[in-house]
Amino acid sequence: MKATMVLDTIKHYPVLLNEIISIITPQHGGTFIDCTFGQGGYTKEILSYKNTNVIALDRDIESKKKADQIFIKFQDRFIFKNKKFSQLNDLKLKNEDIKSVIFDLGFSYTQIKDPDKGLSFNSIGDLNMKMGINDFSAKEAINKLESPELEKIFKYFGEEKDAKRIAIKIVKERKVKKIDTQSLVEIIEKSKKKKKFKTHSATKVFQALRIFVNKEITELISGLIAAAKVLKKDGVLAVVTFHSLEDKIVKYFFKSLSENNSVSRYMPKLDQPDTIFKLIKKKPITPSAKEIKENIPSRSAKLRYVIKKSDSFDFETDIYNKFENLIKIEDFGNKLWKNFQLFF
Repeated sequence: MKATMVLDTIKHYPVLLNEIISIITPQHGGTFIDCTFGQGGYTKEILSYKNTNVIALDRDIESKKKADQIFIKFQDRFIFKNKKFSQLNDLKLKNEDIKSVIFDLGFSYTQIKDPDKGLSFNSIGDLNMKMGINDFSAKEAINKLESPELEKIFKYFGEEKDAKRIAIKIVKERKVKKIDTQSLVEIIEKSKKKKKFKTHSATKVFQALRIFVNKEITELISGLIAAAKVLKKDGVLAVVTFHSLEDKIVKYFFKSLSENNSVSRYMPKLDQPDTIFKLIKKKPITPSAKEIKENIPSRSAKLRYVIKKSDSFDFETDIYNKFENLIKIEDFGNKLWKNFQLFF
């Protein structure tokens, strides 16, 4: 209880808030989708403008507590759904005039420090890392996947140079005892060739596990496609990323749908726009020195956005093929899920 009270009092900083607001222009009213509600920073700011409506999503059920507080004040303009943003299509928003869809792919300080989530290498006890609506935890992944599978997860999702050594050591150690957070950190530190780091030695492995457990690659790709479909003409799709893998996916999606190969083969050529999106800036927007000083975790944030050029719902994208290798690595989790089903 005490830990929860402390976490609830920590100030939340919505990253690049001023930049987001200047891009999505809520002062003109309209309906906005906040795909990563979190602590509600973007949603609250949007609702502070008259004639705005917000549909907010978050897979973390803990976010509903904050959503309930906002709902009390904005009952007629705010809806919260405990859903993953890949489930955006389930909301049946084709006929809604959606002005903007926003993604903030970061995690709040509250989530990182929540001992039950086990996102931090400073946590005590079992590995978890489930953000909500999950099939398995990091505990199952670490204690059940084979060495080559763990190596690929660490290498491709965390860009961990010592991925093979760490994976082999994990499989060896778990024969003696189950791996928890503390023992995983110890294994990583013992396996590293280099002993001095700017960040904690376990950072990359923990990032990789979090991505794997929450299927963040598939989620992001599915969410981007769904968002592109629900937007109307002149609608804005804005995404804030925090690591290179996310940014690479968003950058490719925006660039590919801003080029001529994005049009649909099912529409008559005369009815099609030259491209689906208009890419305003090739380079991402990054936080100011002032924002970084006030909120150090924002230093790695990158904001990219595009504007939809028509009301077209159908378009072509090869993004699944482009990142097929990463999706196959996420599919290692299917084995854990099948084992879970057989157990019950």
